Amino acid sequence: MTVKAYGINHVALEVSDAQQAIAFYSDVFGLEMLAGGEGAAWCGLGEHQFLAFFEVPEVSPNRMRHFGIIVRDEEQIEQVRAKVRDKYRLELIEGFRCDFRDPWGNRIQVVDLHDESLVWLLPYQEVQKAGIVFSDMADRSAEDRPLNEG
Repeated sequence: MTVKAYGINHVALEVSDAQQAIAFYSDVFGLEMLAGGEGAAWCGLGEHQFLAFFEVPEVSPNRMRHFGIIVRDEEQIEQVRAKVRDKYRLELIEGFRCDFRDPWGNRIQVVDLHDESLVWLLPYQEVQKAGIVFSDMADRSAEDRPLNEG
């Protein structure tokens, strides 16, 4: 029998302070703490996923490694842009809709439910409930899409 993966269970990030990471992600994305202790913390992220923070002596960010967080629409993307720029004084990464590095150097990409590169989300209840309609761009193959899309 072939194994069927259903998605990502969690993403683990290196941070210098787990409690500060919880505060940042709770403030920017409204995530709620699930558990924590001994230099680690977990926040819920969607119905079946979580974000794990692990304190390390030296945080070492990577140039392109990143993960994406889905928000509802362009208005919420703009709220994220404004908060990370104005409140946290973080720079948005040029050439991308809403990419930035968190205070520990982890690269985050924010997309919304209308992003054509997310056509694979159609079976998910959240997308169906939101009434998302994809444009004809969704029919394009992956090689036809720009590299920085999604």
